[in-house]
Amino acid sequence: MEGAADQVFNSLEPEFVVSSPVTRQKAAAAKQIIENHYKNYLQGLQDRKERRRALQRKAQEAKIPDGEQEKMLRNLEKRETEFMRLQRHKVGIDDFELLTVIGKGAFGEVRLCRFKSTGDVFAMKKLKKSEMLSRGQVEHVRSERNLLVEVDSRCIVKLFYSFQDSDFLYLIMEYLPGGDIMTLLMREDILSEDVARFYMAECILAIHSIHQHNYVHRDIKPDNLILDKNGHLKLSDFGLCKPLETKYSSLLEDEDLTAQNPLTETTDSDKAPWLMPKEQLQQWKRNRRALAYSTVGTLDYMAPEVLLKKGYGMECDWWSLGAILYEMLVGYPPFCSEDPRFTCRKIINWRACLKFPDEPKVSDEAKDLICRLLCDVESRLGTRGVEEIKVNNHERNKLMPTDCANITCCE
Repeated sequence: MEGAADQVFNSLEPEFVVSSPVTRQKAAAAKQIIENHYKNYLQGLQDRKERRRALQRKAQEAKIPDGEQEKMLRNLEKRETEFMRLQRHKVGIDDFELLTVIGKGAFGEVRLCRFKSTGDVFAMKKLKKSEMLSRGQVEHVRSERNLLVEVDSRCIVKLFYSFQDSDFLYLIMEYLPGGDIMTLLMREDILSEDVARFYMAECILAIHSIHQHNYVHRDIKPDNLILDKNGHLKLSDFGLCKPLETKYSSLLEDEDLTAQNPLTETTDSDKAPWLMPKEQLQQWKRNRRALAYSTVGTLDYMAPEVLLKKGYGMECDWWSLGAILYEMLVGYPPFCSEDPRFTCRKIINWRACLKFPDEPKVSDEAKDLICRLLCDVESRLGTRGVEEIKVNNHERNKLMPTDCANITCCE
Protein backbone atom coordinates (compact mmCIF):
# COMPACT_ATOMS: atom_id res chain seq x y z
CA MET A 1 0.00 0.00 0.00
CA GLU A 2 2.82 2.34 0.94
CA GLY A 3 4.67 1.58 -2.30
CA ALA A 4 1.55 2.31 -4.34
CA ALA A 5 1.19 5.67 -2.60
CA ASP A 6 4.82 6.50 -3.36
CA GLN A 7 4.28 5.55 -6.99
CA VAL A 8 1.25 7.83 -7.27
CA PHE A 9 3.13 10.68 -5.57
CA ASN A 10 6.13 10.26 -7.86
CA SER A 11 3.87 10.35 -10.90
CA LEU A 12 2.45 13.67 -9.72
CA GLU A 13 5.74 15.21 -8.64
CA PRO A 14 6.66 16.90 -11.97
CA GLU A 15 3.43 18.86 -11.89
CA PHE A 16 4.49 20.38 -8.59
CA VAL A 17 8.06 21.03 -9.68
CA VAL A 18 7.23 22.63 -13.05
CA SER A 19 4.78 25.47 -12.55
CA SER A 20 3.65 28.17 -14.92
CA PRO A 21 4.31 31.89 -14.28
CA VAL A 22 0.58 32.34 -13.61
CA THR A 23 0.64 29.60 -10.96
CA ARG A 24 3.69 31.13 -9.31
CA GLN A 25 2.05 34.54 -9.34
CA LYS A 26 -1.08 33.13 -7.71
CA ALA A 27 1.01 31.32 -5.09
CA ALA A 28 2.96 34.49 -4.30
CA ALA A 29 -0.26 36.48 -4.01
CA ALA A 30 -1.81 33.82 -1.74
CA LYS A 31 1.33 33.81 0.43
CA GLN A 32 1.21 37.59 0.74
CA ILE A 33 -2.49 37.57 1.62
CA ILE A 34 -1.96 34.96 4.35
CA GLU A 35 1.02 36.88 5.75
CA ASN A 36 -0.95 40.13 5.75
CA HIS A 37 -3.90 38.39 7.45
CA TYR A 38 -1.82 37.12 10.37
CA LYS A 39 0.18 40.33 10.54
CA ASN A 40 -3.06 42.30 10.87
CA TYR A 41 -4.41 39.77 13.37
CA LEU A 42 -1.34 40.04 15.64
CA GLN A 43 -1.33 43.82 15.27
CA GLY A 44 -5.02 43.92 16.23
CA LEU A 45 -4.31 41.77 19.29
CA GLN A 46 -1.48 44.07 20.33
CA ASP A 47 -3.70 47.14 19.81
CA ARG A 48 -6.47 45.64 21.96
CA LYS A 49 -4.01 44.93 24.78
CA GLU A 50 -2.64 48.45 24.55
CA ARG A 51 -6.12 49.97 24.69
CA ARG A 52 -6.93 47.89 27.77
CA ARG A 53 -3.71 48.96 29.50
CA ALA A 54 -4.36 52.61 28.60
CA LEU A 55 -7.87 52.43 30.07
CA GLN A 56 -6.57 50.82 33.26
CA ARG A 57 -3.86 53.45 33.58
CA LYS A 58 -6.31 56.31 33.16
CA ALA A 59 -8.72 54.75 35.65
CA GLN A 60 -5.97 54.37 38.24
CA GLU A 61 -4.76 57.94 37.71
CA ALA A 62 -8.33 59.15 38.20
CA LYS A 63 -8.62 56.94 41.34
CA ILE A 64 -11.82 55.31 40.09
CA PRO A 65 -13.14 52.56 42.43
CA ASP A 66 -12.36 48.95 41.50
CA GLY A 67 -16.01 48.16 40.79
CA GLU A 68 -16.27 51.00 38.30
CA GLN A 69 -12.99 49.97 36.69
CA GLU A 70 -14.31 46.44 36.13
CA LYS A 71 -17.45 47.87 34.55
CA MET A 72 -15.38 50.08 32.23
CA LEU A 73 -13.24 47.12 31.17
CA ARG A 74 -16.33 45.00 30.44
CA ASN A 75 -17.73 47.80 28.27
CA LEU A 76 -14.43 48.01 26.43
CA GLU A 77 -14.43 44.25 25.81
CA LYS A 78 -18.00 44.47 24.52
CA ARG A 79 -17.04 47.21 22.04
CA GLU A 80 -13.97 45.28 20.94
CA THR A 81 -16.07 42.16 20.35
CA GLU A 82 -18.60 44.15 18.32
CA PHE A 83 -15.81 45.67 16.26
CA MET A 84 -14.30 42.26 15.47
CA ARG A 85 -17.73 40.92 14.55
CA LEU A 86 -18.16 43.76 12.05
CA GLN A 87 -14.73 42.97 10.61
CA ARG A 88 -15.78 39.36 9.95
CA HIS A 89 -18.98 40.47 8.22
CA LYS A 90 -18.99 39.66 4.50
CA VAL A 91 -19.41 43.00 2.78
CA GLY A 92 -21.63 43.42 -0.28
CA ILE A 93 -23.20 46.15 -2.37
CA ASP A 94 -26.20 46.35 -0.02
CA ASP A 95 -23.91 47.57 2.77
CA PHE A 96 -23.25 50.82 0.89
CA GLU A 97 -25.36 53.85 0.07
CA LEU A 98 -24.51 54.94 -3.47
CA LEU A 99 -23.86 58.65 -3.91
CA THR A 100 -22.66 60.75 -6.85
CA VAL A 101 -20.56 59.53 -9.80
CA ILE A 102 -17.07 61.08 -9.75
CA GLY A 103 -15.51 59.37 -12.78
CA LYS A 104 -16.10 57.06 -15.73
CA GLY A 105 -13.75 54.61 -17.41
CA ALA A 106 -13.60 51.97 -20.12
CA PHE A 107 -15.24 49.26 -18.00
CA GLY A 108 -17.43 51.08 -15.52
CA GLU A 109 -17.55 54.02 -13.18
CA VAL A 110 -16.21 55.41 -9.92
CA ARG A 111 -18.68 56.89 -7.48
CA LEU A 112 -18.82 58.06 -3.92
CA CYS A 113 -20.52 55.70 -1.49
CA ARG A 114 -21.26 55.65 2.22
CA PHE A 115 -20.82 52.60 4.44
CA LYS A 116 -24.22 52.30 6.08
CA SER A 117 -23.02 50.86 9.39
CA THR A 118 -20.37 53.51 10.09
CA GLY A 119 -21.18 56.46 7.82
CA ASP A 120 -17.65 56.44 6.37
CA VAL A 121 -17.32 57.69 2.78
CA PHE A 122 -15.37 55.67 0.19
CA ALA A 123 -14.72 55.65 -3.54
CA MET A 124 -16.37 52.65 -5.22
CA LYS A 125 -14.84 51.39 -8.47
CA LYS A 126 -17.53 49.41 -10.30
CA LEU A 127 -16.30 47.26 -13.22
CA LYS A 128 -18.56 45.44 -15.69
CA LYS A 129 -17.52 41.79 -16.05
CA SER A 130 -18.76 41.31 -19.61
CA GLU A 131 -16.74 44.30 -20.86
CA MET A 132 -13.56 43.07 -19.19
CA LEU A 133 -13.99 39.57 -20.60
CA SER A 134 -14.70 40.77 -24.14
CA ARG A 135 -11.63 43.03 -24.11
CA GLY A 136 -9.32 40.56 -22.36
CA GLN A 137 -8.75 42.79 -19.33
CA VAL A 138 -9.31 40.22 -16.57
CA GLU A 139 -5.60 39.84 -15.77
CA HIS A 140 -5.16 43.61 -15.56
CA VAL A 141 -7.96 43.92 -13.02
CA ARG A 142 -6.59 40.97 -11.05
CA SER A 143 -3.15 42.59 -11.01
CA GLU A 144 -4.64 45.83 -9.74
CA ARG A 145 -6.45 44.06 -6.91
CA ASN A 146 -3.38 41.98 -5.98
CA LEU A 147 -1.15 45.04 -5.89
CA LEU A 148 -3.56 46.97 -3.67
CA VAL A 149 -3.69 43.99 -1.28
CA GLU A 150 0.06 43.32 -1.24
CA VAL A 151 1.45 46.85 -1.04
CA ASP A 152 0.87 48.48 2.33
CA SER A 153 2.04 52.05 1.82
CA ARG A 154 0.69 55.46 2.73
CA CYS A 155 1.83 56.60 -0.72
CA ILE A 156 -0.75 54.61 -2.70
CA VAL A 157 -4.53 54.58 -2.58
CA LYS A 158 -5.76 52.14 0.06
CA LEU A 159 -8.14 49.27 -0.77
CA PHE A 160 -10.63 48.45 1.99
CA TYR A 161 -12.97 45.86 0.41
CA SER A 162 -13.37 43.92 -2.82
CA PHE A 163 -16.39 41.80 -3.79
CA GLN A 164 -18.52 40.88 -6.80
CA ASP A 165 -21.98 39.97 -7.97
CA SER A 166 -23.17 38.31 -11.18
CA ASP A 167 -22.55 41.41 -13.32
CA PHE A 168 -19.93 43.60 -11.64
CA LEU A 169 -16.69 43.65 -9.69
CA TYR A 170 -16.40 46.21 -6.89
CA LEU A 171 -13.28 47.78 -5.39
CA ILE A 172 -13.96 49.93 -2.31
CA MET A 173 -11.06 52.37 -1.89
CA GLU A 174 -10.31 55.41 0.19
CA TYR A 175 -11.81 58.66 -1.05
CA LEU A 176 -9.26 61.39 -1.73
CA PRO A 177 -11.06 64.75 -1.95
CA GLY A 178 -8.08 66.82 -3.15
CA GLY A 179 -8.49 65.95 -6.83
CA ASP A 180 -5.66 64.94 -9.16
CA ILE A 181 -2.50 66.71 -10.27
CA MET A 182 -3.88 67.12 -13.80
CA THR A 183 -6.78 69.21 -12.46
CA LEU A 184 -4.32 71.22 -10.36
CA LEU A 185 -2.18 71.92 -13.43
CA MET A 186 -5.21 72.90 -15.50
CA ARG A 187 -6.14 75.40 -12.80
CA GLU A 188 -2.67 76.77 -11.97
CA ASP A 189 -1.02 76.38 -15.41
CA ILE A 190 2.46 76.04 -13.84
CA LEU A 191 3.74 75.38 -10.31
CA SER A 192 6.60 76.99 -8.45
CA GLU A 193 9.74 74.90 -8.14
CA ASP A 194 9.23 74.55 -4.39
CA VAL A 195 5.72 73.12 -4.88
CA ALA A 196 6.88 70.89 -7.75
CA ARG A 197 9.76 69.61 -5.58
CA PHE A 198 7.31 68.62 -2.84
CA TYR A 199 5.04 66.70 -5.21
CA MET A 200 8.00 65.07 -6.96
CA ALA A 201 9.38 63.83 -3.64
CA GLU A 202 6.05 62.22 -2.73
CA CYS A 203 5.68 60.77 -6.22
CA ILE A 204 9.16 59.20 -5.95
CA LEU A 205 8.17 57.53 -2.67
CA ALA A 206 4.92 56.27 -4.24
CA ILE A 207 6.67 54.78 -7.29
CA HIS A 208 9.37 53.23 -5.10
CA SER A 209 6.71 51.59 -2.89
CA ILE A 210 5.40 49.54 -5.84
CA HIS A 211 8.84 48.90 -7.33
CA GLN A 212 9.80 47.28 -4.03
CA HIS A 213 7.09 44.68 -4.71
CA ASN A 214 8.35 44.11 -8.29
CA TYR A 215 5.50 45.98 -9.94
CA VAL A 216 5.90 48.45 -12.80
CA HIS A 217 3.13 51.00 -13.00
CA ARG A 218 3.64 51.90 -16.69
CA ASP A 219 0.96 54.59 -16.59
CA ILE A 220 2.45 57.32 -14.41
CA LYS A 221 0.73 60.57 -15.38
CA PRO A 222 -0.86 63.56 -13.60
CA ASP A 223 -4.33 61.98 -13.82
CA ASN A 224 -3.19 59.10 -11.59
CA LEU A 225 -1.60 61.25 -8.88
CA ILE A 226 -4.34 62.05 -6.36
CA LEU A 227 -4.27 64.46 -3.40
CA ASP A 228 -5.77 63.66 0.00
CA LYS A 229 -7.50 66.14 2.28
CA ASN A 230 -4.15 67.30 3.69
CA GLY A 231 -2.58 67.87 0.27
CA HIS A 232 -0.38 64.77 0.27
CA LEU A 233 -0.01 62.80 -2.96
CA LYS A 234 -1.00 59.18 -3.52
CA LEU A 235 -0.60 56.97 -6.59
CA SER A 236 -3.73 55.33 -8.06
CA ASP A 237 -5.15 53.42 -11.04
CA PHE A 238 -3.09 50.24 -11.26
CA GLY A 239 -5.44 48.60 -13.77
CA LEU A 240 -3.63 50.25 -16.68
CA CYS A 241 -0.22 48.84 -15.72
CA LYS A 242 0.32 47.15 -19.06
CA PRO A 243 2.39 47.35 -22.26
CA LEU A 244 1.46 49.77 -25.03
CA GLU A 245 -1.87 48.95 -26.62
CA THR A 246 -2.34 48.00 -30.26
CA LYS A 247 -3.98 51.33 -31.11
CA TYR A 248 -0.66 53.07 -30.52
CA SER A 249 1.27 50.46 -32.48
CA SER A 250 -0.77 51.34 -35.56
CA LEU A 251 0.42 54.94 -35.23
CA LEU A 252 4.03 53.79 -35.59
CA GLU A 253 3.65 51.65 -38.72
CA ASP A 254 5.64 52.81 -41.74
CA GLU A 255 7.24 55.57 -39.64
CA ASP A 256 11.01 56.13 -39.51
CA LEU A 257 11.10 56.80 -35.78
CA THR A 258 14.89 57.04 -35.63
CA ALA A 259 15.25 59.61 -38.36
CA GLN A 260 18.02 62.11 -37.62
CA ASN A 261 15.88 65.16 -38.45
CA PRO A 262 12.31 64.32 -37.45
CA LEU A 263 11.08 67.92 -37.44
CA THR A 264 11.72 68.77 -41.10
CA GLU A 265 8.98 69.11 -43.71
CA THR A 266 6.18 69.34 -41.16
CA THR A 267 2.94 71.23 -41.36
CA ASP A 268 2.07 74.09 -39.03
CA SER A 269 0.03 71.75 -36.89
CA ASP A 270 3.14 69.56 -36.41
CA LYS A 271 5.29 72.28 -34.89
CA ALA A 272 6.89 71.59 -31.54
CA PRO A 273 4.99 73.03 -28.58
CA TRP A 274 7.62 75.70 -27.88
CA LEU A 275 6.91 77.07 -31.40
CA MET A 276 3.12 76.81 -31.15
CA PRO A 277 1.08 80.01 -30.95
CA LYS A 278 -0.40 80.63 -27.52
CA GLU A 279 -3.94 80.01 -28.80
CA GLN A 280 -2.88 76.62 -30.18
CA LEU A 281 -1.35 75.62 -26.83
CA GLN A 282 -4.57 76.59 -25.05
CA GLN A 283 -6.53 74.41 -27.47
CA TRP A 284 -4.16 71.52 -26.75
CA LYS A 285 -4.77 71.96 -23.02
CA ARG A 286 -8.55 71.92 -23.52
CA ASN A 287 -8.22 68.72 -25.54
CA ARG A 288 -5.99 67.30 -22.80
CA ARG A 289 -8.76 67.70 -20.22
CA ALA A 290 -11.28 65.94 -22.48
CA LEU A 291 -8.77 63.18 -23.21
CA ALA A 292 -8.17 62.54 -19.52
CA TYR A 293 -11.75 61.39 -19.04
CA SER A 294 -11.90 59.25 -22.16
CA THR A 295 -10.85 55.64 -22.67
CA VAL A 296 -8.04 56.62 -25.05
CA GLY A 297 -5.37 57.65 -22.60
CA THR A 298 -2.30 59.75 -23.46
CA LEU A 299 1.11 59.11 -24.96
CA ASP A 300 2.80 62.18 -23.51
CA TYR A 301 4.40 60.42 -20.53
CA MET A 302 5.43 57.11 -22.13
CA ALA A 303 9.10 56.21 -22.30
CA PRO A 304 10.68 55.55 -25.74
CA GLU A 305 11.51 51.93 -24.84
CA VAL A 306 7.78 51.33 -24.22
CA LEU A 307 6.85 52.73 -27.62
CA LEU A 308 9.54 50.71 -29.39
CA LYS A 309 8.45 47.47 -27.69
CA LYS A 310 12.06 46.34 -27.25
CA GLY A 311 11.64 45.35 -23.64
CA TYR A 312 11.52 47.62 -20.60
CA GLY A 313 11.49 47.51 -16.83
CA MET A 314 10.86 49.70 -13.82
CA GLU A 315 12.99 52.50 -15.23
CA CYS A 316 10.17 53.49 -17.62
CA ASP A 317 8.29 54.94 -14.63
CA TRP A 318 11.16 57.37 -13.94
CA TRP A 319 10.94 58.71 -17.50
CA SER A 320 7.27 59.46 -16.87
CA LEU A 321 8.26 61.30 -13.69
CA GLY A 322 10.62 63.53 -15.68
CA ALA A 323 7.86 64.37 -18.17
CA ILE A 324 5.51 65.30 -15.32
CA LEU A 325 8.12 67.54 -13.69
CA TYR A 326 8.63 69.29 -17.05
CA GLU A 327 4.87 69.90 -17.34
CA MET A 328 4.65 71.23 -13.78
CA LEU A 329 7.33 73.85 -14.50
CA VAL A 330 6.62 74.69 -18.16
CA GLY A 331 2.87 74.15 -18.53
CA TYR A 332 2.76 71.25 -21.00
CA PRO A 333 4.57 67.89 -21.46
CA PRO A 334 7.92 68.00 -23.28
CA PHE A 335 6.78 66.07 -26.37
CA CYS A 336 3.11 67.00 -26.72
CA SER A 337 1.50 67.52 -30.10
CA GLU A 338 -2.00 67.66 -31.54
CA ASP A 339 -1.10 64.64 -33.68
CA PRO A 340 -0.34 61.43 -31.67
CA ARG A 341 1.93 60.18 -34.44
CA PHE A 342 4.08 63.25 -34.09
CA THR A 343 4.16 62.80 -30.31
CA CYS A 344 5.51 59.27 -30.84
CA ARG A 345 8.19 60.52 -33.21
CA LYS A 346 9.30 63.26 -30.84
CA ILE A 347 9.56 60.85 -27.88
CA ILE A 348 11.67 58.41 -29.88
CA ASN A 349 13.87 61.30 -31.08
CA TRP A 350 14.07 62.92 -27.66
CA ARG A 351 17.68 64.10 -28.16
CA ALA A 352 16.57 66.53 -30.87
CA CYS A 353 13.17 67.37 -29.37
CA LEU A 354 13.83 67.88 -25.65
CA LYS A 355 14.09 71.67 -25.29
CA PHE A 356 13.07 74.34 -22.82
CA PRO A 357 11.27 77.57 -23.80
CA ASP A 358 12.58 81.00 -22.81
CA GLU A 359 9.47 81.54 -20.68
CA PRO A 360 8.66 80.46 -18.06
CA LYS A 361 12.15 80.37 -16.58
CA VAL A 362 13.33 76.99 -15.27
CA SER A 363 16.35 76.78 -12.98
CA ASP A 364 19.50 74.98 -14.07
CA GLU A 365 19.02 72.45 -11.23
CA ALA A 366 15.50 71.58 -12.42
CA LYS A 367 16.65 71.28 -16.04
CA ASP A 368 19.46 69.03 -14.94
CA LEU A 369 17.12 66.70 -13.06
CA ILE A 370 14.66 66.56 -15.97
CA CYS A 371 17.52 65.70 -18.35
CA ARG A 372 18.67 62.92 -16.05
CA LEU A 373 15.20 61.38 -16.15
CA LEU A 374 14.40 61.96 -19.85
CA CYS A 375 17.37 60.09 -21.29
CA ASP A 376 18.57 56.63 -22.28
CA VAL A 377 17.81 53.79 -19.90
CA GLU A 378 21.50 53.17 -19.16
CA SER A 379 21.97 56.76 -17.98
CA ARG A 380 18.56 57.38 -16.43
CA LEU A 381 18.34 58.19 -12.73
CA GLY A 382 16.54 55.40 -10.89
CA THR A 383 17.77 52.60 -13.15
CA ARG A 384 20.22 51.51 -10.46
CA GLY A 385 17.84 52.20 -7.58
CA VAL A 386 15.81 55.02 -6.07
CA GLU A 387 18.78 56.26 -4.01
CA GLU A 388 20.17 57.80 -7.22
CA ILE A 389 17.25 60.22 -7.25
CA LYS A 390 17.42 60.96 -3.53
CA VAL A 391 21.03 62.14 -3.49
CA ASN A 392 21.80 65.86 -3.20
CA ASN A 393 22.76 68.10 -6.10
CA HIS A 394 26.48 67.83 -5.40
CA GLU A 395 26.40 64.05 -5.61
CA ARG A 396 24.11 64.10 -8.68
CA ASN A 397 26.79 65.94 -10.65
CA LYS A 398 28.78 62.71 -10.64
CA LEU A 399 25.84 60.89 -12.27
CA MET A 400 25.19 63.27 -15.15
CA PRO A 401 24.26 61.36 -18.34
CA THR A 402 26.62 62.08 -21.20
CA ASP A 403 23.65 62.43 -23.59
CA CYS A 404 22.45 65.50 -21.69
CA ALA A 405 25.57 67.41 -22.68
CA ASN A 406 24.52 67.16 -26.33
CA ILE A 407 21.01 68.58 -26.09
CA THR A 408 19.76 72.11 -25.70
CA CYS A 409 18.42 71.78 -22.16
CA CYS A 410 21.89 71.20 -20.68
CA GLU A 411 23.77 73.88 -22.54
